[in-house]
Amino acid sequence: MAARARQRRGSRSITRRSPLRHLVMPLVLVLLLGGIAGGSYVALQRYGTPVGEGTCVATGLGTSHRYTVERVANAALISAVAVDRQLPPRAASIALATAYQESQLRNIDYGDRDSVGLFQQRPSQGWGSVEQIMDPVYSTNAFYDALEQIPGYAEGDINDVAQRVQRSGHPEAYRDHETEGRLYASALTGQSGPNLVCTLGPTRGTSSPETVREQLVRQFPRAVESGRIGVTLDSARAVAGQVPTHAGATALVLDPGDDEALGWALANWAVARAAEDAVVQVSYRGRVWERAARGADAERWGEVAGGAPERVVVLVSGG
Repeated sequence: MAARARQRRGSRSITRRSPLRHLVMPLVLVLLLGGIAGGSYVALQRYGTPVGEGTCVATGLGTSHRYTVERVANAALISAVAVDRQLPPRAASIALATAYQESQLRNIDYGDRDSVGLFQQRPSQGWGSVEQIMDPVYSTNAFYDALEQIPGYAEGDINDVAQRVQRSGHPEAYRDHETEGRLYASALTGQSGPNLVCTLGPTRGTSSPETVREQLVRQFPRAVESGRIGVTLDSARAVAGQVPTHAGATALVLDPGDDEALGWALANWAVARAAEDAVVQVSYRGRVWERAARGADAERWGEVAGGAPERVVVLVSGG
């Protein structure tokens, strides 16, 4: 697989005096400041835009990582497929570290040689057609199909296992993204509870619970078909006694049964898709994420007075 090549910096020492020596210091300062600016640019490219509208953050392991909503929506899809296939959370950690190294969690239609998609898979190496690989659900399942062929992958080193799947020319590159892969996998597979928080602007237009449901069925097809996830549509008024409501919102109610980890996976998945699907609120087990929250309230899930049902309630603007 094609991992993005790393640039190497060289250094050159000045060994003799030059008539232009008085220009050396200004040039050094320019290069130094340019390097700082370049480093800042790389940091923004890696971790997304600064704190503000349109970003999401997961916290744990003594740190936190913030991504753009595009990247988080793709991270949610990758994790959802792992949950749907009932793979261990470690599988999602490996997949997320891989996809960030390969594409920065973007579903791109270009890459080294014929590499495309989230995982930069190559049609010429048997991963499928370009059209198939550009379908993120297909490409994620293809990655997990290969991952499951590796004995002991769930206990193995994340970088080394990813390299066995990808066969990259940069075999240590996945290690750079292990921490954020583990953080987002923990949140999006439901292992760390309400641990994904998105800071978003007001909804632009409306969506519908049916639209969210379509994405749910695409990303959790086995769980929905088998009944592991119950899905019903309801009015915001019908759930008014259980969670705060929003005028004009419609409810999509997801029932994970007694599987609390699955419930939190669904709740965080809905938050991760909130920017695209006009989700205004997500609640589960007495906790609530509010799109309209600002300040300190925007940095955490709030609490619902009197608790909430053991179902995930997703309120969507419009519908």
